[in-house]
Amino acid sequence: MEAKSERAPIRKSSGTLKVTTPSDREVAMTRVFDAPRRLVFKAWTTPELMKRWLYGPEEWKLAVCEFEVRVGGKIRFEWRNREGKSMGLSGVCREAIVPERLAFTEMWDDDWTGGETLVTIVFTEDAGQTTMTQTVMYSSQAARDGALKTGMEAGMAMSYDRLAGLLTSIE
Repeated sequence: MEAKSERAPIRKSSGTLKVTTPSDREVAMTRVFDAPRRLVFKAWTTPELMKRWLYGPEEWKLAVCEFEVRVGGKIRFEWRNREGKSMGLSGVCREAIVPERLAFTEMWDDDWTGGETLVTIVFTEDAGQTTMTQTVMYSSQAARDGALKTGMEAGMAMSYDRLAGLLTSIE
């Protein structure tokens, strides 16, 4: 399976989201940003910045963001909508190589993914642009396929479009 986001990016040079399934348990999302990787990494690891872009539809803002960027560091993300409903996840940072690579676990409060997932994000830079590949390893093929049916791709495309815009304003 390979699909591309239907949403246009905020900046022409930032490209589109490419979603692939490299194995029967993985989803990989790749996006090119028109910014150096140190800034993309910073935006992915600074809670105040993450709250500005890491959410899908406008009505589901990232209200709680804790990310200890060190091996063993705790992670907590919680999104809330206007009606007060929330969805959240917790995890542990497994790897943090600044500004090249992050790996962390995720466990949703309402375990709709069939157990813990492992998220690995690789940041590579070429000529001032950063290719970011986020791979999510699920507990089973059924869990991966279920995640793909949730609208995850559209939500991540929205988030990455916001991130592309944010990268123009941070140092």
